[in-house]
Amino acid sequence: MTQAFYRKWRPHLWEEVVGQEHVVHTLQNAIRSGRVGHAYLFAGPRGTGKTTTARLLAKAVNCQAEDLQSRPCDHCAFCIAVNEGRFLDLIEIDAASNTSVDDVRDLREKINFRPTQGTYKVYIIDEVHMLSTAAFNALLKTLEEPPEHAIFILATTEVHKIPATVLSRCQRHEFRRIPVMEIVRYLQKIVKEENLLADDDALVMIARQATGSMRDAVSLLDQLASTGDRITIEVAQSVLGTAPSESAVELVNAIMDRNMALGLDCIHKALDMGTDPRQFARQVVDHLRNILLIASGNARQVDATRDMLARLSDQAERFDRGHLLEALRLFNNAATEKHSGWQPALLLELALGEAIQYHSVPAGEVADQTPVPVEVAVAQPHTAKSHHRTARQEPDPETEPALVEQAQSPTEESAPAVSIPADPAPAVAGGAVTLQVILQRWDDIKAIVKKTRPATQALLNSVKTVTYKDQVLVLSFASEVVRSKMDTADNLDITRQAIRQILQVDMPIQCVVATTRGGGLHADLDDPDGMVGTALDLGGQIVHRD
Repeated sequence: MTQAFYRKWRPHLWEEVVGQEHVVHTLQNAIRSGRVGHAYLFAGPRGTGKTTTARLLAKAVNCQAEDLQSRPCDHCAFCIAVNEGRFLDLIEIDAASNTSVDDVRDLREKINFRPTQGTYKVYIIDEVHMLSTAAFNALLKTLEEPPEHAIFILATTEVHKIPATVLSRCQRHEFRRIPVMEIVRYLQKIVKEENLLADDDALVMIARQATGSMRDAVSLLDQLASTGDRITIEVAQSVLGTAPSESAVELVNAIMDRNMALGLDCIHKALDMGTDPRQFARQVVDHLRNILLIASGNARQVDATRDMLARLSDQAERFDRGHLLEALRLFNNAATEKHSGWQPALLLELALGEAIQYHSVPAGEVADQTPVPVEVAVAQPHTAKSHHRTARQEPDPETEPALVEQAQSPTEESAPAVSIPADPAPAVAGGAVTLQVILQRWDDIKAIVKKTRPATQALLNSVKTVTYKDQVLVLSFASEVVRSKMDTADNLDITRQAIRQILQVDMPIQCVVATTRGGGLHADLDDPDGMVGTALDLGGQIVHRD
Protein backbone atom coordinates (compact mmCIF):
# COMPACT_ATOMS: atom_id res chain seq x y z
CA MET A 1 0.00 0.00 0.00
CA THR A 2 1.31 3.44 -0.94
CA GLN A 3 1.82 5.78 1.99
CA ALA A 4 -0.25 8.96 1.87
CA PHE A 5 1.68 12.15 1.16
CA TYR A 6 0.64 13.83 4.41
CA ARG A 7 2.20 10.96 6.38
CA LYS A 8 5.23 10.54 4.13
CA TRP A 9 6.05 14.25 4.22
CA ARG A 10 5.39 14.85 7.90
CA PRO A 11 8.29 16.95 9.34
CA HIS A 12 10.93 15.04 11.31
CA LEU A 13 13.06 18.05 12.31
CA TRP A 14 12.30 21.50 13.74
CA GLU A 15 13.40 23.30 10.57
CA GLU A 16 10.92 21.32 8.47
CA VAL A 17 7.90 22.75 10.32
CA VAL A 18 6.23 25.37 8.10
CA GLY A 19 4.57 28.57 9.25
CA GLN A 20 4.90 28.06 13.03
CA GLU A 21 8.28 29.65 13.74
CA HIS A 22 7.00 31.39 16.88
CA VAL A 23 6.20 28.00 18.46
CA VAL A 24 9.28 26.18 17.17
CA HIS A 25 11.73 28.80 18.46
CA THR A 26 10.17 28.75 21.93
CA LEU A 27 10.34 24.97 22.18
CA GLN A 28 13.89 24.84 20.81
CA ASN A 29 15.06 27.32 23.42
CA ALA A 30 13.36 25.27 26.14
CA ILE A 31 15.23 22.15 24.98
CA ARG A 32 18.60 23.94 24.81
CA SER A 33 18.23 25.52 28.23
CA GLY A 34 16.81 22.41 29.90
CA ARG A 35 13.60 24.24 30.86
CA VAL A 36 11.03 21.85 29.39
CA GLY A 37 7.62 22.21 31.02
CA HIS A 38 5.51 19.40 32.36
CA ALA A 39 2.32 20.34 30.46
CA TYR A 40 1.73 22.04 27.11
CA LEU A 41 -1.42 23.04 25.26
CA PHE A 42 -1.23 23.31 21.46
CA ALA A 43 -4.28 25.13 20.05
CA GLY A 44 -5.09 26.09 16.48
CA PRO A 45 -6.91 25.17 13.26
CA ARG A 46 -6.73 21.66 11.84
CA GLY A 47 -3.74 20.64 9.77
CA THR A 48 -1.40 23.35 11.06
CA GLY A 49 1.14 21.02 12.75
CA LYS A 50 -0.03 20.58 16.36
CA THR A 51 0.40 16.80 16.57
CA THR A 52 3.57 16.92 14.44
CA THR A 53 5.14 19.48 16.77
CA ALA A 54 4.10 17.41 19.78
CA ARG A 55 5.93 14.40 18.34
CA LEU A 56 8.99 16.51 17.64
CA LEU A 57 8.98 17.65 21.25
CA ALA A 58 8.70 14.03 22.41
CA LYS A 59 11.65 13.11 20.18
CA ALA A 60 13.70 16.06 21.42
CA VAL A 61 13.29 15.34 25.15
CA ASN A 62 14.27 11.68 24.63
CA CYS A 63 16.93 12.18 21.93
CA GLN A 64 20.33 10.66 22.72
CA ALA A 65 22.37 13.34 20.94
CA GLU A 66 24.92 14.93 23.28
CA ASP A 67 24.53 18.41 21.80
CA LEU A 68 21.25 19.88 23.09
CA GLN A 69 21.03 22.24 20.13
CA SER A 70 20.87 19.33 17.66
CA ARG A 71 17.95 17.58 19.35
CA PRO A 72 16.09 15.86 17.84
CA CYS A 73 18.87 14.48 15.69
CA ASP A 74 16.60 12.07 13.78
CA HIS A 75 19.43 9.50 13.71
CA CYS A 76 19.59 7.94 17.18
CA ALA A 77 17.65 4.81 18.10
CA PHE A 78 14.96 6.71 20.00
CA CYS A 79 14.32 9.23 17.19
CA ILE A 80 14.02 6.42 14.66
CA ALA A 81 11.67 4.54 16.99
CA VAL A 82 9.40 7.60 17.26
CA ASN A 83 9.40 8.01 13.47
CA GLU A 84 8.39 4.37 13.03
CA GLY A 85 5.71 4.49 15.72
CA ARG A 86 7.30 1.94 18.06
CA PHE A 87 8.62 4.14 20.85
CA LEU A 88 6.93 2.76 23.98
CA ASP A 89 7.25 5.94 26.02
CA LEU A 90 5.25 8.03 23.54
CA ILE A 91 1.57 7.47 24.29
CA GLU A 92 -0.94 9.11 21.95
CA ILE A 93 -4.53 9.24 23.20
CA ASP A 94 -7.53 10.18 21.07
CA ALA A 95 -9.77 12.09 23.46
CA ALA A 96 -12.68 11.84 21.01
CA SER A 97 -12.93 8.09 21.68
CA ASN A 98 -11.61 8.09 25.27
CA THR A 99 -13.83 10.70 26.85
CA SER A 100 -14.88 9.08 30.12
CA VAL A 101 -13.51 9.52 33.62
CA ASP A 102 -12.56 5.82 33.65
CA ASP A 103 -10.14 6.40 30.77
CA VAL A 104 -8.42 9.19 32.71
CA ARG A 105 -8.28 7.06 35.86
CA ASP A 106 -6.57 4.33 33.86
CA LEU A 107 -4.05 6.89 32.63
CA ARG A 108 -3.39 8.07 36.21
CA GLU A 109 -2.71 4.52 37.35
CA LYS A 110 -0.14 3.88 34.62
CA ILE A 111 1.63 7.23 34.68
CA ASN A 112 3.57 6.44 37.84
CA PHE A 113 5.49 3.64 36.12
CA ARG A 114 8.97 4.68 35.01
CA PRO A 115 9.71 5.08 31.26
CA THR A 116 10.49 1.84 29.47
CA GLN A 117 13.07 3.19 27.01
CA GLY A 118 13.65 6.91 27.15
CA THR A 119 14.11 9.61 29.75
CA TYR A 120 10.55 10.91 29.66
CA LYS A 121 7.15 9.35 29.20
CA VAL A 122 5.23 11.73 26.90
CA TYR A 123 1.43 11.73 26.72
CA ILE A 124 -0.12 13.41 23.65
CA ILE A 125 -3.88 13.87 24.13
CA ASP A 126 -5.40 14.87 20.78
CA GLU A 127 -8.73 16.75 20.55
CA VAL A 128 -8.62 17.16 24.32
CA HIS A 129 -11.73 19.38 24.30
CA MET A 130 -13.79 16.20 23.77
CA LEU A 131 -13.13 15.01 27.32
CA SER A 132 -16.11 15.08 29.67
CA THR A 133 -16.25 17.46 32.63
CA ALA A 134 -15.64 14.59 35.03
CA ALA A 135 -12.64 13.46 32.98
CA PHE A 136 -11.14 16.96 33.09
CA ASN A 137 -11.63 17.10 36.84
CA ALA A 138 -9.95 13.71 37.23
CA LEU A 139 -7.01 14.92 35.14
CA LEU A 140 -6.42 18.17 37.05
CA LYS A 141 -4.26 16.96 39.92
CA THR A 142 -2.09 14.77 37.72
CA LEU A 143 -1.75 17.59 35.19
CA GLU A 144 -0.65 20.03 37.90
CA GLU A 145 1.83 17.74 39.64
CA PRO A 146 2.78 14.87 37.32
CA PRO A 147 5.72 12.56 38.08
CA GLU A 148 9.11 13.97 37.12
CA HIS A 149 9.34 11.55 34.21
CA ALA A 150 5.99 12.55 32.62
CA ILE A 151 5.16 15.32 30.13
CA PHE A 152 1.63 16.12 28.92
CA ILE A 153 0.95 17.68 25.51
CA LEU A 154 -2.71 18.56 24.91
CA ALA A 155 -3.85 19.40 21.37
CA THR A 156 -7.16 21.00 20.43
CA THR A 157 -8.92 22.87 17.64
CA GLU A 158 -11.49 24.39 20.05
CA VAL A 159 -9.59 25.96 22.89
CA HIS A 160 -12.70 27.78 24.17
CA LYS A 161 -14.06 24.42 25.34
CA ILE A 162 -11.10 23.78 27.64
CA PRO A 163 -11.83 24.57 31.32
CA ALA A 164 -9.90 27.51 32.75
CA THR A 165 -8.53 25.23 35.46
CA VAL A 166 -6.80 23.15 32.77
CA LEU A 167 -5.57 26.18 30.81
CA SER A 168 -3.90 27.61 33.90
CA ARG A 169 -1.83 24.45 34.36
CA CYS A 170 -0.39 24.39 30.81
CA GLN A 171 2.03 26.38 28.70
CA ARG A 172 -0.20 27.50 25.85
CA HIS A 173 0.99 27.80 22.24
CA GLU A 174 -1.25 29.13 19.47
CA PHE A 175 -0.80 27.64 16.00
CA ARG A 176 -1.70 29.89 13.07
CA ARG A 177 -3.09 29.26 9.63
CA ILE A 178 -0.26 28.89 7.14
CA PRO A 179 0.03 31.60 4.43
CA VAL A 180 -0.79 30.60 0.86
CA MET A 181 2.68 31.18 -0.58
CA GLU A 182 4.38 29.13 2.16
CA ILE A 183 2.05 26.25 1.34
CA VAL A 184 2.85 26.67 -2.37
CA ARG A 185 6.61 26.52 -1.72
CA TYR A 186 6.18 23.33 0.31
CA LEU A 187 4.02 21.77 -2.41
CA GLN A 188 6.66 22.66 -5.01
CA LYS A 189 9.21 20.79 -2.90
CA ILE A 190 6.98 17.70 -2.80
CA VAL A 191 6.32 17.90 -6.54
CA LYS A 192 10.07 18.01 -7.23
CA GLU A 193 10.92 15.12 -4.89
CA GLU A 194 8.05 12.95 -6.13
CA ASN A 195 8.89 13.64 -9.81
CA LEU A 196 5.43 15.07 -10.50
CA LEU A 197 4.43 17.58 -13.18
CA ALA A 198 2.40 20.49 -11.87
CA ASP A 199 1.72 24.07 -12.94
CA ASP A 200 2.25 26.82 -10.41
CA ASP A 201 -1.30 28.12 -10.97
CA ALA A 202 -2.66 24.72 -9.97
CA LEU A 203 -0.54 24.68 -6.81
CA VAL A 204 -1.80 28.15 -5.88
CA MET A 205 -5.37 26.93 -6.30
CA ILE A 206 -4.65 23.93 -4.07
CA ALA A 207 -3.13 26.20 -1.42
CA ARG A 208 -6.15 28.49 -1.44
CA GLN A 209 -8.52 25.53 -1.21
CA ALA A 210 -6.65 24.35 1.88
CA THR A 211 -7.52 27.62 3.75
CA GLY A 212 -4.33 27.61 5.80
CA SER A 213 -4.15 23.85 6.48
CA MET A 214 -0.94 22.24 5.27
CA ARG A 215 -2.32 18.74 5.75
CA ASP A 216 -5.34 19.55 3.57
CA ALA A 217 -3.08 21.00 0.88
CA VAL A 218 -0.81 17.95 0.80
CA SER A 219 -3.83 15.62 0.72
CA LEU A 220 -5.30 17.54 -2.24
CA LEU A 221 -1.97 17.31 -4.06
CA ASP A 222 -1.94 13.56 -3.38
CA GLN A 223 -5.45 13.30 -4.81
CA LEU A 224 -4.51 15.20 -7.98
CA ALA A 225 -1.29 13.21 -8.39
CA SER A 226 -3.40 10.04 -8.55
CA THR A 227 -4.82 11.14 -11.90
CA GLY A 228 -1.47 10.32 -13.53
CA ASP A 229 -1.58 13.45 -15.69
CA ARG A 230 0.15 16.79 -15.43
CA ILE A 231 -1.53 18.82 -12.70
CA THR A 232 -2.90 21.83 -14.58
CA ILE A 233 -5.37 24.47 -13.50
CA GLU A 234 -8.06 22.74 -15.58
CA VAL A 235 -7.39 19.35 -13.96
CA ALA A 236 -7.45 20.95 -10.51
CA GLN A 237 -10.76 22.69 -11.22
CA SER A 238 -12.28 19.46 -12.51
CA VAL A 239 -11.18 17.31 -9.56
CA LEU A 240 -11.80 19.89 -6.84
CA GLY A 241 -15.18 20.97 -8.23
CA THR A 242 -14.29 24.64 -8.67
CA ALA A 243 -15.30 26.94 -11.49
CA PRO A 244 -12.95 29.06 -13.61
CA SER A 245 -12.18 32.42 -12.02
CA GLU A 246 -13.87 34.03 -15.02
CA SER A 247 -17.23 32.73 -13.79
CA ALA A 248 -16.94 34.67 -10.51
CA VAL A 249 -15.88 37.82 -12.39
CA GLU A 250 -18.88 37.62 -14.73
CA LEU A 251 -21.30 36.98 -11.86
CA VAL A 252 -20.02 40.03 -9.96
CA ASN A 253 -20.41 42.13 -13.11
CA ALA A 254 -24.01 40.93 -13.39
CA ILE A 255 -24.65 41.97 -9.77
CA MET A 256 -23.19 45.44 -10.35
CA ASP A 257 -25.22 45.87 -13.56
CA ARG A 258 -28.33 44.39 -11.86
CA ASN A 259 -28.67 41.94 -14.75
CA MET A 260 -30.56 38.95 -13.36
CA ALA A 261 -30.58 37.00 -16.63
CA LEU A 262 -26.81 37.25 -17.06
CA GLY A 263 -26.24 36.31 -13.42
CA LEU A 264 -28.41 33.20 -13.65
CA ASP A 265 -26.63 32.22 -16.84
CA CYS A 266 -23.24 32.47 -15.06
CA ILE A 267 -24.45 30.30 -12.19
CA HIS A 268 -25.94 27.61 -14.42
CA LYS A 269 -22.90 27.48 -16.70
CA ALA A 270 -20.63 26.96 -13.69
CA LEU A 271 -22.85 24.23 -12.23
CA ASP A 272 -23.25 22.52 -15.62
CA MET A 273 -19.46 22.10 -15.69
CA GLY A 274 -19.73 20.05 -12.48
CA THR A 275 -18.85 22.84 -10.05
CA ASP A 276 -20.05 22.30 -6.49
CA PRO A 277 -22.61 25.04 -5.65
CA ARG A 278 -21.19 25.72 -2.20
CA GLN A 279 -17.67 25.81 -3.60
CA PHE A 280 -18.75 28.30 -6.26
CA ALA A 281 -20.33 30.46 -3.53
CA ARG A 282 -16.98 30.44 -1.71
CA GLN A 283 -15.23 31.54 -4.90
CA VAL A 284 -17.67 34.44 -5.27
CA VAL A 285 -17.12 35.39 -1.62
CA ASP A 286 -13.35 35.31 -2.13
CA HIS A 287 -13.67 37.51 -5.23
CA LEU A 288 -15.97 40.00 -3.46
CA ARG A 289 -13.61 40.08 -0.48
CA ASN A 290 -10.70 40.94 -2.78
CA ILE A 291 -12.76 43.79 -4.23
CA LEU A 292 -13.48 45.02 -0.70
CA LEU A 293 -9.79 44.90 0.22
CA ILE A 294 -8.84 46.91 -2.85
CA ALA A 295 -11.66 49.41 -2.28
CA SER A 296 -10.43 49.83 1.31
CA GLY A 297 -6.85 50.56 0.19
CA ASN A 298 -5.42 47.13 1.07
CA ALA A 299 -4.53 45.87 -2.40
CA ARG A 300 -1.24 44.46 -1.10
CA GLN A 301 -3.22 41.83 0.80
CA VAL A 302 -4.77 40.48 -2.41
CA ASP A 303 -2.91 37.52 -3.88
CA ALA A 304 -3.73 37.60 -7.61
CA THR A 305 -2.11 37.95 -11.02
CA ARG A 306 -1.46 41.38 -12.52
CA ASP A 307 -4.34 40.96 -14.98
CA MET A 308 -6.76 39.89 -12.26
CA LEU A 309 -5.66 42.78 -10.03
CA ALA A 310 -6.52 45.20 -12.82
CA ARG A 311 -9.99 43.70 -13.19
CA LEU A 312 -10.54 43.73 -9.44
CA SER A 313 -9.51 47.38 -9.28
CA ASP A 314 -11.97 48.26 -12.05
CA GLN A 315 -14.80 46.50 -10.23
CA ALA A 316 -13.82 48.16 -6.93
CA GLU A 317 -14.18 51.61 -8.53
CA ARG A 318 -17.64 50.82 -9.93
CA PHE A 319 -19.10 48.86 -7.01
CA ASP A 320 -21.16 50.85 -4.48
CA ARG A 321 -19.74 50.10 -1.01
CA GLY A 322 -23.10 49.28 0.58
CA HIS A 323 -24.08 47.09 -2.37
CA LEU A 324 -20.72 45.28 -2.15
CA LEU A 325 -21.11 44.55 1.56
CA GLU A 326 -24.65 43.26 1.05
CA ALA A 327 -23.58 40.96 -1.80
CA LEU A 328 -20.66 39.68 0.29
CA ARG A 329 -22.99 38.88 3.20
CA LEU A 330 -25.57 37.14 1.00
CA PHE A 331 -23.11 34.86 -0.79
CA ASN A 332 -21.28 34.11 2.45
CA ASN A 333 -24.60 32.90 3.89
CA ALA A 334 -25.08 30.71 0.80
CA ALA A 335 -21.57 29.29 1.20
CA THR A 336 -22.05 28.43 4.87
CA GLU A 337 -25.61 27.11 4.67
CA LYS A 338 -25.54 23.46 5.75
CA HIS A 339 -28.81 22.41 4.12
CA SER A 340 -28.98 23.27 0.44
CA GLY A 341 -32.38 21.64 -0.18
CA TRP A 342 -33.41 19.54 -3.12
CA GLN A 343 -32.34 22.19 -5.67
CA PRO A 344 -28.56 22.77 -5.38
CA ALA A 345 -28.58 26.05 -7.31
CA LEU A 346 -31.38 27.63 -5.26
CA LEU A 347 -29.17 29.23 -2.59
CA LEU A 348 -27.00 30.85 -5.23
CA GLU A 349 -30.05 32.07 -7.15
CA LEU A 350 -31.63 33.54 -4.02
CA ALA A 351 -28.38 35.29 -3.09
CA LEU A 352 -28.12 36.68 -6.61
CA GLY A 353 -31.73 37.90 -6.61
CA GLU A 354 -31.42 39.65 -3.24
CA ALA A 355 -28.08 41.20 -4.19
CA ILE A 356 -29.54 42.60 -7.40
CA GLN A 357 -32.64 43.97 -5.64
CA TYR A 358 -30.59 45.68 -2.92
CA HIS A 359 -31.16 49.44 -2.88
CA SER A 360 -28.78 51.58 -0.88
CA VAL A 361 -30.08 54.85 0.58
CA PRO A 362 -27.68 57.81 0.11
CA ALA A 363 -26.55 59.49 3.32
CA GLY A 364 -29.00 62.16 4.46
CA GLU A 365 -31.91 60.82 2.41
CA VAL A 366 -34.93 59.00 3.76
CA ALA A 367 -35.91 55.65 2.28
CA ASP A 368 -38.97 55.56 0.05
CA GLN A 369 -42.06 55.62 2.31
CA THR A 370 -44.81 56.04 -0.27
CA PRO A 371 -48.08 55.27 1.59
CA VAL A 372 -50.61 52.75 0.36
CA PRO A 373 -54.36 53.22 1.00
CA VAL A 374 -55.67 51.17 3.91
CA GLU A 375 -59.04 49.62 4.55
CA VAL A 376 -60.88 51.01 7.60
CA ALA A 377 -61.77 48.32 10.14
CA VAL A 378 -65.48 47.90 10.98
CA ALA A 379 -66.54 46.87 14.47
CA GLN A 380 -67.86 43.31 14.67
CA PRO A 381 -68.82 40.97 17.53
CA HIS A 382 -65.88 39.25 19.17
CA THR A 383 -65.28 35.48 19.09
CA ALA A 384 -63.81 33.54 21.99
CA LYS A 385 -60.48 32.83 20.28
CA SER A 386 -57.44 34.97 19.49
CA HIS A 387 -57.14 36.26 15.96
CA HIS A 388 -54.99 36.50 12.86
CA ARG A 389 -53.18 39.74 12.22
CA THR A 390 -54.96 41.58 9.41
CA ALA A 391 -53.02 42.10 6.20
CA ARG A 392 -51.12 45.31 6.81
CA GLN A 393 -50.94 48.24 4.46
CA GLU A 394 -49.32 51.53 5.29
CA PRO A 395 -51.60 54.57 5.75
CA ASP A 396 -51.07 58.17 4.70
CA PRO A 397 -50.81 60.09 7.98
CA GLU A 398 -52.66 63.07 6.47
CA THR A 399 -55.56 61.34 4.71
CA GLU A 400 -55.90 57.86 6.19
CA PRO A 401 -56.05 56.49 9.75
CA ALA A 402 -53.05 54.64 11.17
CA LEU A 403 -53.51 51.10 12.49
CA VAL A 404 -52.13 49.32 15.52
CA GLU A 405 -52.37 45.60 14.89
CA GLN A 406 -52.87 42.49 16.96
CA ALA A 407 -49.88 40.06 16.97
CA GLN A 408 -50.29 37.20 14.52
CA SER A 409 -51.47 33.78 15.68
CA PRO A 410 -51.20 31.55 12.57
CA THR A 411 -53.13 28.60 14.01
CA GLU A 412 -56.28 30.37 15.17
CA GLU A 413 -59.37 31.95 13.60
CA SER A 414 -59.52 35.54 12.38
CA ALA A 415 -61.97 38.12 13.69
CA PRO A 416 -62.68 41.73 12.62
CA ALA A 417 -61.08 44.51 14.61
CA VAL A 418 -62.79 47.08 16.83
CA SER A 419 -62.39 50.76 15.87
CA ILE A 420 -61.67 52.95 18.88
CA PRO A 421 -60.63 56.61 18.67
CA ALA A 422 -57.50 57.59 20.57
CA ASP A 423 -55.18 60.54 20.82
CA PRO A 424 -52.06 60.33 18.69
CA ALA A 425 -48.89 59.27 20.51
CA PRO A 426 -46.74 62.19 21.61
CA ALA A 427 -43.62 62.99 19.58
CA VAL A 428 -40.16 62.70 21.01
CA ALA A 429 -37.77 65.61 21.29
CA GLY A 430 -37.51 67.34 17.96
CA GLY A 431 -40.70 65.78 16.64
CA ALA A 432 -38.72 63.33 14.49
CA VAL A 433 -40.17 60.02 15.62
CA THR A 434 -43.25 59.07 17.63
CA LEU A 435 -44.61 55.76 18.78
CA GLN A 436 -47.29 56.09 16.10
CA VAL A 437 -44.63 56.36 13.37
CA ILE A 438 -42.76 53.35 14.77
CA LEU A 439 -45.93 51.26 14.79
CA GLN A 440 -46.83 52.34 11.27
CA ARG A 441 -43.42 51.19 10.02
CA TRP A 442 -43.06 48.12 12.28
CA ASP A 443 -43.79 45.57 9.55
CA ASP A 444 -41.31 47.31 7.24
CA ILE A 445 -38.66 47.13 9.97
CA LYS A 446 -39.29 43.40 10.42
CA ALA A 447 -39.08 42.88 6.65
CA ILE A 448 -35.59 44.41 6.61
CA VAL A 449 -34.58 42.24 9.59
CA LYS A 450 -35.87 39.13 7.82
CA LYS A 451 -33.51 39.72 4.91
CA THR A 452 -30.56 39.81 7.28
CA ARG A 453 -31.55 37.07 9.74
CA PRO A 454 -34.93 35.30 9.62
CA ALA A 455 -34.44 34.00 13.18
CA THR A 456 -34.35 37.57 14.52
CA GLN A 457 -37.53 38.43 12.61
CA ALA A 458 -39.22 35.40 14.17
CA LEU A 459 -38.32 36.73 17.63
CA LEU A 460 -39.75 40.15 16.73
CA ASN A 461 -43.00 38.42 15.78
CA SER A 462 -43.20 37.33 19.44
CA VAL A 463 -43.15 40.92 20.71
CA LYS A 464 -46.22 41.59 22.90
CA THR A 465 -45.89 45.35 23.32
CA VAL A 466 -43.83 48.16 21.85
CA THR A 467 -43.18 51.31 23.89
CA TYR A 468 -41.09 54.35 23.05
CA LYS A 469 -40.11 56.34 26.14
CA ASP A 470 -37.15 58.63 26.79
CA GLN A 471 -35.95 57.89 23.23
CA VAL A 472 -35.56 54.17 24.09
CA LEU A 473 -37.53 51.50 22.24
CA VAL A 474 -38.83 48.95 24.77
CA LEU A 475 -39.85 45.52 23.45
CA SER A 476 -41.93 43.37 25.81
CA PHE A 477 -42.07 39.58 25.57
CA ALA A 478 -44.38 37.05 27.19
CA SER A 479 -41.59 35.01 28.81
CA GLU A 480 -38.01 35.33 29.99
CA VAL A 481 -36.91 32.59 27.57
CA VAL A 482 -37.95 34.55 24.47
CA ARG A 483 -36.66 37.82 25.94
CA SER A 484 -33.20 36.34 26.60
CA LYS A 485 -32.99 34.96 23.05
CA MET A 486 -33.78 38.37 21.58
CA ASP A 487 -31.56 40.29 24.01
CA THR A 488 -28.23 39.47 22.32
CA ALA A 489 -25.78 41.84 20.68
CA ASP A 490 -26.33 40.41 17.18
CA ASN A 491 -30.14 40.52 17.33
CA LEU A 492 -30.22 44.04 18.78
CA ASP A 493 -27.68 45.35 16.24
CA ILE A 494 -29.64 43.88 13.31
CA THR A 495 -32.89 45.44 14.60
CA ARG A 496 -31.26 48.83 15.17
CA GLN A 497 -29.82 48.79 11.65
CA ALA A 498 -33.27 48.06 10.23
CA ILE A 499 -34.79 50.91 12.25
CA ARG A 500 -32.02 53.20 11.07
CA GLN A 501 -32.70 52.27 7.44
CA ILE A 502 -36.46 52.81 7.73
CA LEU A 503 -36.74 55.75 10.16
CA GLN A 504 -33.28 57.31 9.75
CA VAL A 505 -32.70 57.37 13.52
CA ASP A 506 -30.50 55.34 15.82
CA MET A 507 -32.40 54.36 18.94
CA PRO A 508 -31.38 52.11 21.86
CA ILE A 509 -33.46 48.95 22.34
CA GLN A 510 -34.43 47.41 25.68
CA CYS A 511 -35.99 43.93 26.00
CA VAL A 512 -38.23 43.23 28.99
CA VAL A 513 -40.77 40.66 30.11
CA ALA A 514 -44.34 41.95 29.65
CA THR A 515 -46.07 42.92 32.89
CA THR A 516 -49.29 44.37 31.42
CA ARG A 517 -52.27 42.50 30.16
CA GLY A 518 -52.26 44.08 26.70
CA GLY A 519 -51.57 41.60 23.93
CA GLY A 520 -51.16 43.99 21.00
CA LEU A 521 -48.17 46.07 20.03
CA HIS A 522 -49.55 49.26 21.65
CA ALA A 523 -48.85 49.35 25.37
CA ASP A 524 -48.68 53.12 25.87
CA LEU A 525 -52.19 53.50 27.32
CA ASP A 526 -53.23 55.50 30.38
CA ASP A 527 -55.45 52.64 31.54
CA PRO A 528 -54.41 49.26 30.04
CA ASP A 529 -57.19 47.57 32.05
CA GLY A 530 -59.88 49.95 30.84
CA MET A 531 -62.14 49.87 27.79
CA VAL A 532 -59.36 50.49 25.26
CA GLY A 533 -57.04 47.88 26.77
CA THR A 534 -59.86 45.33 26.91
CA ALA A 535 -60.73 45.96 23.27
CA LEU A 536 -57.09 45.44 22.28
CA ASP A 537 -57.00 42.20 24.25
CA LEU A 538 -60.02 41.02 22.26
CA GLY A 539 -58.34 41.61 18.92
CA GLY A 540 -59.32 45.20 18.27
CA GLN A 541 -57.41 47.97 16.52
CA ILE A 542 -56.85 51.62 17.39
CA VAL A 543 -57.73 54.13 14.67
CA HIS A 544 -56.06 57.51 15.15
CA ARG A 545 -58.01 60.40 13.68
CA ASP A 546 -57.05 64.07 13.43
